[in-house]
Amino acid sequence: MENMDIELFDYDLPKELIAQTPLEKRDTSRLMVLNKNTGEVTHKHFYDIIDYLKPGDVLVRNNTKVIPARLFGTKEETHAHVEVLLLKNVHDDVWECLCGNARKIKEGTIITFGDGRLKAKCLEVREEGIRVLEMIYDGIFYEILDQLGIMPLPPYIKEKLDDPDRYNTVYAKVEGSAAAPTAGLHFTPELFAKIREKGVEVEDVTLHVGLGTFRPVKVNNVLEHHMHSEYYEISEDVAERLNKAKAEGRRIIAIGTTSCRTLEANMSKYGKFTATHENTNIFIYPGYTYKAIDCLITNFHLPKSTLIMLVSALAGREHILNAYKIAVQEKYRFFSFGDAMFITNETEL
Repeated sequence: MENMDIELFDYDLPKELIAQTPLEKRDTSRLMVLNKNTGEVTHKHFYDIIDYLKPGDVLVRNNTKVIPARLFGTKEETHAHVEVLLLKNVHDDVWECLCGNARKIKEGTIITFGDGRLKAKCLEVREEGIRVLEMIYDGIFYEILDQLGIMPLPPYIKEKLDDPDRYNTVYAKVEGSAAAPTAGLHFTPELFAKIREKGVEVEDVTLHVGLGTFRPVKVNNVLEHHMHSEYYEISEDVAERLNKAKAEGRRIIAIGTTSCRTLEANMSKYGKFTATHENTNIFIYPGYTYKAIDCLITNFHLPKSTLIMLVSALAGREHILNAYKIAVQEKYRFFSFGDAMFITNETEL
């Protein structure tokens, strides 16, 4: 396919349906169940997800932890204000960052945060406001970040978040994300206990969410969009158990688009689940054949985003746009703190 128009992935969303705050109880959000084969839609609550899972299913979740990745500092020589978003740890204390007022940050520029408790030196200038910065500090980096940084909530969330923990999943463990894998925000420890009791396996992978997941598509032809790479890890044990499940014909269900991209990138590259730690810039859009996952638990995504393309590749663009139209009519809550969708191949179990 030579051309795929971005307008194919647009839909009308009233601003008031963009969720500004998380619900008091994580698993009480609404759940739309979408049969990817028929397009049939069922309305439930998230805690009902258990009724759609069966013994032998494997749930795969992304255990990345969002760090307080947004920093406000000043240029050492001019005191000009600079905003920095940590995107990806390149190695040691070197980070790929998205910078506001980026044109003021040239190679060699020093930025100071928190009265000099943390400094950053620009090592490399990249396109699209990206800079490679070396962090200079005494002590433990993540402790300093906890004190100086703030949670990087998406720009469409205007409300202040009272409890920063609500922008992390209950199973967040490995620090390094600039955004939450939001489909996982609906789960509670109690719900996982019930899921395991039912005979469903729960496996962890790690993908640190960065620009690849949340950067908007700015080209008219989707195929020209440049995906930024993100770091992911799959352990030996997890790869082994996933291959076993696949061989036995059991369903692999990804919690969130980041778990989905991790598994699909891994399977596409190696032909089977393989232990690794590397970067992926996999871009999934209609025409892609899914190789790793059968079903997906996900949130409702932004119009014209790479994520709405990913779910369209799984369930068909018409089914997805119809489901979104219904979600708007039924006043579902959208985006990071919004409601969930389960894209499944079986609606009656």
